[in-house]
Amino acid sequence: MIVAPGIYDAYGARFVELAGFEAVYMTGNGVSASLLGRPDVGLIDLTLIASHAHRIAACADIPLICDADTGYGNAVNVRRTVEEFEAAGVAAIHLEDQVAPKRCGYLPGSRPVVTLEEHVGKIEAAVAARRDPGFIIIGRTDAAAGHGLEEAIRRGNAYRKAGADVILAVLQDSPSVIEELKRVTAEVDAPCLVVVEESGKVAELTTAELEKLGFRIAIYPGLGRYAAGYAIREALNVLKRNGNTRAARDRMLTFKEYNDVLKLSEVEEWERKYLFSR
Repeated sequence: MIVAPGIYDAYGARFVELAGFEAVYMTGNGVSASLLGRPDVGLIDLTLIASHAHRIAACADIPLICDADTGYGNAVNVRRTVEEFEAAGVAAIHLEDQVAPKRCGYLPGSRPVVTLEEHVGKIEAAVAARRDPGFIIIGRTDAAAGHGLEEAIRRGNAYRKAGADVILAVLQDSPSVIEELKRVTAEVDAPCLVVVEESGKVAELTTAELEKLGFRIAIYPGLGRYAAGYAIREALNVLKRNGNTRAARDRMLTFKEYNDVLKLSEVEEWERKYLFSR
């Protein structure tokens, strides 16, 4: 199973790569927070997110999976969405069947979804638009909360038939969520992706347990934004309270560690080779 921790910028992608993971996930929720300081309620547009994805893909040597929301319009718009993400160097995107403007699938309550036929058209358009057959199209359905698990499974199979390579069914936390996940992997005839939100029953499972449930990809969209937010808040509180950051320094990178993440030595090697050797 591929494990892809979630980040929202190129700096975070460096950490994922250094930690030895084989893929990284760019969360739309995190991008909205990072670039706009706003929640994931459909405020990010294609130009903004694709340009941001380009910078992340350019710095990472591992595949980048991206949140492409609803595709930013109808099936014709989805064609340009695929072109932009593919040109940005992204390895995979997921397209959801929510009504625009979308909202984060893990906010309380159900999400209005478009008709199955409309989203099938978007998936077909996405598949037709890609130039590289290795570019992965992930069909996402948010239908479970408002229409039940049966409908989510029905949509997952329809999106697979339309050409999606992988299926993601968003399930909100409940006492029965693990059994529901088992049904998704058993009844959807496709490789399945699971979203691990940092709370609830799913987050308690290990990656090995998720793989045993039948999943082939696991993304952790909240990991980077929650960890970074906590660390920044705590360090700021120390500075505000004490007048310096001494008490927080054992939980902060050193200047050297920071530059190691950014591969300063690689830049210095280029300087020696192409600037100072003349």
